[in-house]
Amino acid sequence: MIHKREEMKGPKRPIQSVSTWVRRQPPKIKAFLALVSGMAALVFLRMVVHDHDNLFVSSEGVHALGISVLIYKLTKEKTCAGISLKSQELTAMFLAVRLYCSFVMEFDIHTLLDSAALATTLWVIYMIRFQLKSSYMDDKDNFAIYYVVIPCAVLSLVIHPTTNHHIVNRILWALCVYLEAVSVLPQLWVMQNIKIVEPFTAHYVFALGVARFLNCAHWVLQVLDTRGRLLTALGYGLWPSMVLLSEIVQTLILADFCYYYVKSIFGGQLVLRLPPGVV
Repeated sequence: MIHKREEMKGPKRPIQSVSTWVRRQPPKIKAFLALVSGMAALVFLRMVVHDHDNLFVSSEGVHALGISVLIYKLTKEKTCAGISLKSQELTAMFLAVRLYCSFVMEFDIHTLLDSAALATTLWVIYMIRFQLKSSYMDDKDNFAIYYVVIPCAVLSLVIHPTTNHHIVNRILWALCVYLEAVSVLPQLWVMQNIKIVEPFTAHYVFALGVARFLNCAHWVLQVLDTRGRLLTALGYGLWPSMVLLSEIVQTLILADFCYYYVKSIFGGQLVLRLPPGVV
C-alpha cells in the first residue's frame, strides 16, 4: 500500500530531494553548508566578473528592482499588508545619515543613488502611514527598533572611521553602516509573525537579499584583490573589520529567508510559507 502511494506521488525533483536532505541536517551542518555555498558563490563571481566594481552597480540595480516591486504592490494592489513600516523607517534613517555624510565627505554618484533611494523610501512610508493605513498590520509590526538603534548608536561612538573628517561626521558614518546591517530585521519579524508571505513582498525581500550578497561580495573580493590594502585605506583599529563584518551580517540575516524563497519558487508555490524560527 505504501509503495502504491509513493508511485502515485511520482519521483521527487532533484531540488526537492536536496531540500529535504538539507532540512533534516543538524544546525551545525546547515551552517557549514551555507558557508561552503557562500564561498563557492564568491569563487564563481571572482571568475566570471572581471571588474568587481560592477558587483556594486549590480547590487544597486537589484535593490532598485526590489523597490519597483514594492511600489507596484502599493499602487496597483492598494495594500501594504505584510510590509514593515519600522523597517522602512530604519531604511530612511540610515539613508538620510549616509546622504548627509556623502554630501560633506565624498560627493559622487553614490550621493545621487542615495537621494533617489531616500525619496522612494519616504514615499513608501507616506503610503503606509496615510494612504493605505487601513491595511497596515500594526499588531504584526511589533519589533522594538530601539533594540537595534541604541546598540548601533553606542557602537558608532566606540568604533568609527579614523579619517581626517570631523568627529561628528565620522560617528554618523559609522551609525549609517551599522543601521543598514540591521534595517531589514523588522520586515523579517513581520513575515515570521504572519507565517504566509504573499508574492510581491517575498520578491522585494529576496531582491534585498541578493543586493546585500552582491554588495558583500564586492567588498570581500576588493579586499582580496588589493591583498588587504583596502582595509588599511579605510583607517586603522577595529573600524575596517567592522565595515566588512557589517556587510557579512547583512547577508547572513537574509540568507535563511532567501533559502526558503528559492525552495518555494522551485516547488511551484505562489505564496511563501515560513516555518518557525526563520527569524
